[in-house]
Amino acid sequence: MKLAIQTLAGKDAGSVEMLADVFGLEPRVDLIQRMVRYQLSKRQQGTHQAQERSTINRTTKKMYKQKGTGGARHGSAKAPQFRGGGRAFGPLTRSHAHELPKKVRVLALKHALSAKAKDANIVVLDKAEIAEPKTKALIASLAKLGLTNALIIGGETLQDNFVLAARNIPNLDVLPVQGLNVYDILRREKLVLTKAALDAINARLAS
Repeated sequence: MKLAIQTLAGKDAGSVEMLADVFGLEPRVDLIQRMVRYQLSKRQQGTHQAQERSTINRTTKKMYKQKGTGGARHGSAKAPQFRGGGRAFGPLTRSHAHELPKKVRVLALKHALSAKAKDANIVVLDKAEIAEPKTKALIASLAKLGLTNALIIGGETLQDNFVLAARNIPNLDVLPVQGLNVYDILRREKLVLTKAALDAINARLAS
């Protein structure tokens, strides 16, 4: 499977071979879904905390005498059934993260890349570099390539001018190749890989 390499000016810069065991798999939705759930669960802060009966600041004095009132027996006003009482079974601060085997995570990344390749939503650039950090100029260059909603993956280091120009463009994310992940691939319509990023992905994921 071959893809044309383009420049930011929209010109042809040759072609590159896409590895079948990285970009040519039949996408499995279940693997991709597991990886997205794993990523979002790790991202969730889990800092929600309710006031329980043991932590609420209220008197522990018995509300009224045990017998003779005609009402139900009650002790502390901290009980959950009373207004101002502690909450029963409320949320506690905890981590929402769960484990996922490394082999599954790697395979899910391959399937996400293959899904983009199958839908013809991968664009290969020779490099993600511009002369000046001008957002307007970068928008014009991306328009020539038909990119309005994209994830751009550069090499191990990103050019400062490109990052500065891209950070104010909506629906555009720029990441180094080591930050490549399933969730960001799926949330953008197009996946843009530089030649350096493609070489690094092939070296990392090729079996």
